[in-house]
Amino acid sequence: MAWHLQDIPRVKTITKQDFIKQYFKPQKPVVIEQFVNHWPAYTKWNLDYMKTIAGEITVPLYDNRPVNHNDGFNEPHTKMKMADYIDLLKREPTKYRIFLWNILKEVPQLQHDFSFPDFGLKLMKGLPMLFFGGKDSYTFMHYDIDLANIFHFHFEGKKKIILFDQNQTNYLYKIPHSLITREDIDFNNPDLKKWPMLEKANGYKTALNHGEVLYMPEGYWHYMRYITPGFSMSLRAIARNPINLSKAVYNLLIMRNYDTLMRRLKGQNWIDWKNEQAIIRTHKAF
Repeated sequence: MAWHLQDIPRVKTITKQDFIKQYFKPQKPVVIEQFVNHWPAYTKWNLDYMKTIAGEITVPLYDNRPVNHNDGFNEPHTKMKMADYIDLLKREPTKYRIFLWNILKEVPQLQHDFSFPDFGLKLMKGLPMLFFGGKDSYTFMHYDIDLANIFHFHFEGKKKIILFDQNQTNYLYKIPHSLITREDIDFNNPDLKKWPMLEKANGYKTALNHGEVLYMPEGYWHYMRYITPGFSMSLRAIARNPINLSKAVYNLLIMRNYDTLMRRLKGQNWIDWKNEQAIIRTHKAF
């Protein structure tokens, strides 16, 4: 059985015109290796610097436990002072991650370490988000609720990334009324006997290093695994494709609220039903 992942194309640097023509318009991912070398963040941003500048801030932490009906939407599993969390990252592997941490709000002076690049897309300047993780921690395969265009800048160490476009959704065991696939699929080393439809999926892979930026087109599924402790920053631009924009509005206004309501009404039975349906619907499609 084969697992179809091609390497994400890489360029040293790129002009706005070439980026729009070669990657944004055809909605293909790319890694730009030397786009932020002039940022102060390129030399300053590492775990020690973050500990110095944000050590006293209490940060929300998430791990890989399965979704429970009692969990609120994006509700953290625990909290810790940033200094203690970074000590933990450097000391031993941990599943605890920080995600969607708004650095403008929490540590405004970090804004001076980077500038908003001109890729020809209007970036949402109020939403630069940081993501931290320890060795072997990972995010479930998911896509973002707003199906945005995402520029993902990585700092310190190395991070493995697997992507699929929305056309591959039927093969991925997507959970209905949700933005994730089955949580028990190990996308780092999938069991294709147990999850045979993954064999039909065509995706992309890469490993991001310090200072590299990955462009993820609108609505791309992504799985991220920290090979070493490290962190990344995401900048985003709203979906331009009308279909993706309407999906984003649906997710934000209807899907999220419907799922929250059903969790309250049906409890864990709702979660269990969705997990069963992910298999039934994926296999039924073929």
